[in-house]
Amino acid sequence: MSNEVLGLLPSDFPDIDDSAFRNTGERSITLAGGCFWCTEAVYRQLDGVIDVISGYAGGEAQDANYDAVCTGTTKHAEAIKISYDSALIGPGTLLKVFFGIAHDPTQLNRQGNDTGTQYRSAIFWQDEQERDLAEDYIAQLEQAGAFNQPIVTSLEPLDIFYPAEDYHQDYAARNPNQPYIAAVAQPKVAKVHHYYKHRLKKDI
Repeated sequence: MSNEVLGLLPSDFPDIDDSAFRNTGERSITLAGGCFWCTEAVYRQLDGVIDVISGYAGGEAQDANYDAVCTGTTKHAEAIKISYDSALIGPGTLLKVFFGIAHDPTQLNRQGNDTGTQYRSAIFWQDEQERDLAEDYIAQLEQAGAFNQPIVTSLEPLDIFYPAEDYHQDYAARNPNQPYIAAVAQPKVAKVHHYYKHRLKKDI
């Protein structure tokens, strides 16, 4: 996202108390922030992240495929399901990265040149506890002046997460020279290395 949008550096984004989620085994969170190739790449490198699956949320099973979702008429969003070890990382950190690096939460139904409701900013909550955490963090970001424009991230109940086609999985790592990946995903990955170097997996 452009520097004009940010009111704070990602490293200065406020923390949130996610102690209720910590040390409770393997958990997951589903986030939508534009092209899933890019958001997936951001999270794979964080210590405590077990797996990241690209897929679709917010629509019906019969339309949960790339060609249909790309029409912008299926109500799906391109999303990622992050599985994480709650002893090593919590949803607070995952949300902090989501808002500060993974995407621009002030863009409505788009991310950069990718336009349509399938690229909307959304958190697909699994229960009221997760929804409340997301609501509280958005309020905290607004109070802190993290952005110079309003946050438009929607909070939507997660009915079913549909994994995307195999060729979408780990796409950025497998296609580092693809022009879109080089222009959009790699700068976000570099920001994670810069701002969250203390939270990276040890083999990175």
